[in-house]
This record gives sequence, C-alpha cells and structure tokens, in this order.
Amino acid sequence: MPSALPLGEPAPTTGELPVDALARLGEHPFGVYVHVPFCSVRCGYCDFNTYTLTELGADGASVATYADAALAELDLAAKVLGGRAPQVQTVFVGGGTPTMLAAADLVRVLHGIRERFGLAPGAEVTTEANPDSVTPAALATLARGGFTRVSLGMQSAVPHVLRTLERTHDPANVARAVAAAKDAGLRVSVDLIYGTPGESLQDWRTSLEAATALAPDHVSAYALVVEEGTKLAAQVRRGQVPAPEDDDEAAKYELADEVLTAAGFGWYEVSNWARTPQDRCRHNEGYWAEGDWWGVGPGAHSHVGGVRWWNVKHPNAFAGRLSSGQSPAAGRELLTDEQRYDERVLLGVRLVEGLPIADLRPEGREAVAGLIADGLVDGPSAMRPRRVVLTRRGRLLADTVVRRLLGV
Repeated sequence: MPSALPLGEPAPTTGELPVDALARLGEHPFGVYVHVPFCSVRCGYCDFNTYTLTELGADGASVATYADAALAELDLAAKVLGGRAPQVQTVFVGGGTPTMLAAADLVRVLHGIRERFGLAPGAEVTTEANPDSVTPAALATLARGGFTRVSLGMQSAVPHVLRTLERTHDPANVARAVAAAKDAGLRVSVDLIYGTPGESLQDWRTSLEAATALAPDHVSAYALVVEEGTKLAAQVRRGQVPAPEDDDEAAKYELADEVLTAAGFGWYEVSNWARTPQDRCRHNEGYWAEGDWWGVGPGAHSHVGGVRWWNVKHPNAFAGRLSSGQSPAAGRELLTDEQRYDERVLLGVRLVEGLPIADLRPEGREAVAGLIADGLVDGPSAMRPRRVVLTRRGRLLADTVVRRLLGV
C-alpha cells in the first residue's frame, strides 16, 4: 500500500503560491518531475504511489489518457508561475513504470513542458524504465523526442533475489535494454537494491559486477527498507522472511563502493556513483541543493521558493480535480528558516563536495572535531577547503553525523 501523504495546511484550490515564494524563482535551478503511477504488478517491497491497471477502473485515469491529465497540470503550473519561471534545467519521469505509457505520450508530455516553460540548452531529460517494458524502437522515439537519459530498474542480477523482491524482469533483458539505450544515443543509469532477505554477500557482488560489465554512465545502490503497509513488511512480521540487518547492509555498502570505485565510478552522493561529473543525475542534485521543481501527477511533491506541496494520491482523484478546473494539490507547508537549515545540513553532508563549515551554527561547528576523531568526517577537507565531507564510514552513519551537527 502506498505510504500516506504528510500533514500540512490545506492547499488553495487554485494552486496559487505566496508572492514571496514566486519572487524567489530563478535563484535556484528549476526542474519538472512527472510521476507515472502505473505498474503491471506491485512489488512486495514497494510503498511508492503506484497502481496496477485492475485497481483503477475507468473513472478518469488510464494509460491511454494519462498524458492529457499531465498536460492539464502543466497548464495549471504555467498559470500559477506566470512568466516568473526560468527555463527548465532538468526533467525526470518516474513512477511506477513510466514506460507503460507509449513513448509518443512521454514525448508529448516533454513537448508540453518545452512549450510552456522552455528547456534550457543542454537540459537533462530522464525517464525511469523497467528492462522488460522498453524496446529499441521506443528508446529511439524517446531520444528523437528530446530525452537524454534512461534509468533502468535492474535491482539485482540474481534470480532468487529478484523473486524475493517480486521483480518480474528477466536479468538478461537488462543488458538488452542498456545496449538499445546506448544505440539510441541515451545515457544510462542502473538502479540496484541491496539487503534483500536471502541475498548473500556473493550474490551482491554478482549484481555489482554484472552492473559494471554493462558499462553504464551512472549507478544508484539503495539499501532495502521494509516499509510499513507493504507485503514485505507483513512477511517479516510473520517470520516468513528475515528483516534486513544493519551489519549486513553496511558490508554490502562497503563492497559496492569498492567494486564501483575499481570500475571507474566516483561517489557523489551517499547512494549514487557516476563515471564522470557530467554523468551525475542533475535532477536529483537539484533536490539536494534546495532547487525548485514542479511535481506533476498523483502524489507528486513540488517545491518553489520555500513552499512545499503535494498532490492527491489516487489517479482518479487527480484527474477529477483537473477536469473540474481545480488544482490537484492536497496540502502544503511553508518551510520555516529552521526547517530550511535542517534540510540544508541533512542533504548537504550526503554530497561528495560536503557542507561548508561556515554554514553551520555554533553547535555544528563545535561537533566537527569529534566527528573527525570518530572517523566519520574527513580531517583534511575540514581544514581546507573547510567543508564537512563524509568518510566511507561516515557515509554508513550519515544520519548520526547529521544529528550531531544539528545538536540533537
């Protein structure tokens, strides 16, 4: 079951934003996220806002009509932001399985973004994809239509791990999808998950080596989190599968960093490695650097000028709001200076460039020496260029570092 929306104040039905939030547009990169909520099956570990087609019925949301609903929200975004929005630097289509939509529909949505806001020169345009849901022809259509990058949900190269995750793709299809994406001229990222119940350290090495053998431009590796309300959480609660263990996940993270570094990838965020700085996911970097973005789709989150809001979750409710001329926003919050500082620390320390020590409050600056002594923060980086940069051990304990920097 998808996770619950956060609490907040009601959002205006018009979607309007405070004047001071609009005045800040252009201070940071501006991106657009498009959420496609469809999946052929729901994986047992997933709590994303996704729906199988049999769950939706025909009351306003379907694969065939979804592009029109997305374009309707883009019309709203253009009206709300007016002429203040800068050109779009990055577009990211996520889900769900975005490539359940026809490639022509994904291109149509991208064209809608370009028509309403313009795309900056060299804009990064990514779609996620299930390896079984793309064809060479579809990838070629995406590339011709302006997409520059595809992020493939590989997760594992080991069949029994994929079965536990309830991933339906054939591992061999990952290599085919990567080759087809490269042939189309797209840059390629692969996503991996470690810590699946029953996954050995050797299984994880097999997946890492299979991923690097594909020679992608980018790799993401995330620890499995057992989310409440998912099928996997119920299986763990009943004792059918063991819960992930912290020590096991730490060993697998260290192995990932070793294998990926040896293969020529450099970490730039705790869970992300890129072959070169140009291969980083610029859209995600916008999130981590206090950027602005409009999130299109059911359950999508947005942020503009210190205002964060989120859409209604169900695709039918989303489509219904837009068809009646209302904003699909369900709630919002105006971030306080304290919240913005906390988030700057939380996100900044996760990046390879680190966080300027000068940006920390006194309790944070005082904590740095102890973090260096504990091997969590790199000493030379703290001396010059005076930044908090995590060591590998610090990356494993990033939440601990953040708490100490915030004095909590």
